[in-house]
Amino acid sequence: MPIGQHYVQYVDLRGITKSTSQSVSYVKAHLAEVIHAVNASRNPLVVTQNGTSTVVIQDHDSYQRTREALLMLKLVAMGEADVTKGRTTSQAEVFSSLKKRLKARITTESKARKPA
Repeated sequence: MPIGQHYVQYVDLRGITKSTSQSVSYVKAHLAEVIHAVNASRNPLVVTQNGTSTVVIQDHDSYQRTREALLMLKLVAMGEADVTKGRTTSQAEVFSSLKKRLKARITTESKARKPA
């Protein structure tokens, strides 16, 4: 059995990855093990203080994925708000505007390339 798998099983026996929460005093006393367990399991760990959830420890990759998903949801919500408020543009208008901008850009660039 690879060392990493053996270590994760050891951590499971200590109750770190099977439990979804731990006290702040436990986390402080076993921080290296907690970090390893959270990284290995990809499961967040809720840290409690005086019996109340206070913070979540999460591996960086999961945090980034969660953050990106939330940003996407925010964009969807913003788009829905725009539709509700009538702030929309037809596809034909968008493509017409883009064609005009592209032609203007091409014209400007071609003029800049011509020797004076």
